[in-house]
Amino acid sequence: MDKRDESTLVLFKNHNFNLKFFLLFFLIFFMVSCEEENYINQSGKLVPKTVTEDTSLPSITINGAKLHSQAFGPVEGILVVCIHGGPGDNYKYLMNCKSLADKGFRVVFYDQIGSGLSQRFPKHWYMDKGDNAIETIFYEELKEIINYYKSSDNQKVVLLTHSWGSILATGFIGKFPNEIDGLILAEPGGLKWNDIKQYVENSQSIKLWSEAFNDATYLDQFISGKENDHNILDYKYSLLQTSNTITGDVPATLGINGSFYPSRRQGAVISNAMFEIGQNLNPDFTIGINQFQQKVLFFYSSNNGAYPTSWAERISAPFVNKELIKVDDVGHSGMFDQLTIWNTITEPKILDYLESL
Repeated sequence: MDKRDESTLVLFKNHNFNLKFFLLFFLIFFMVSCEEENYINQSGKLVPKTVTEDTSLPSITINGAKLHSQAFGPVEGILVVCIHGGPGDNYKYLMNCKSLADKGFRVVFYDQIGSGLSQRFPKHWYMDKGDNAIETIFYEELKEIINYYKSSDNQKVVLLTHSWGSILATGFIGKFPNEIDGLILAEPGGLKWNDIKQYVENSQSIKLWSEAFNDATYLDQFISGKENDHNILDYKYSLLQTSNTITGDVPATLGINGSFYPSRRQGAVISNAMFEIGQNLNPDFTIGINQFQQKVLFFYSSNNGAYPTSWAERISAPFVNKELIKVDDVGHSGMFDQLTIWNTITEPKILDYLESL
């Protein structure tokens, strides 16, 4: 091994090397090693392919959109629909919930429209929905997901949700309180727009002039995406989501064996569009939720600095019948994606709840 090889090895073993230099190294290497016609915004280069780009991925078509979706467990069991966060995330971090299928439940996962590996649409497609955007994009989608997987009229339906998914589920049940038999929530940031904005502000660990912000803007000099360049925008969005010290979601140490590259795809365009729609509509997702009389499980974590018990009590207040469960030693998503916590705390609580329906 010559001195150049030794210095390179030392660089990659050092977990504290500056992210921007690695990004630059990666981009230069990528561009010079590819054929001339190979562009970084091509399908599958920066992020995994969607269901419209890779037909081998499990998918269903709902309201004209092709969605990445899977279901497990006996078709006649209580239908448990898992709803991921975002807007724009995906269901992969919820996959520990699949173990419920082994206990006799029908467990459904789906990436929401424009999210994860589901079909992408241009930003104006969402914005053009106007005042009915949330209902026509998300409520109708969820309603059809339930109809697609429901095997009989008397089959019970439970929504198992996280973050934005909990907000979405609350608004949906407020409109259709008699169509859902159970609701499991985990850290909805807020259920009214002002609370949502406050939570987003309180939970963001990337501040102006911070190192992470500097890395993102530095990267923009080399990878710039237009409004609907989904591959580039999704890649950059995922980079900014790799760590959050406030919410307690911190990935493995950066480095060769770390999790620097996004392990799953997120939807930047749908995320941006929905926050603009929220600003325009100032939605209240609690409307009608008082009609839902069934018990609600409400999880929150000890390590999310933006979600103290006082916030959990504030956000859960609109529910008539609820049980608050604080999960220790994890952050925002840890109650689902940390297997030990799932096995010992989250799943047993959920099983007790499902078996009581």
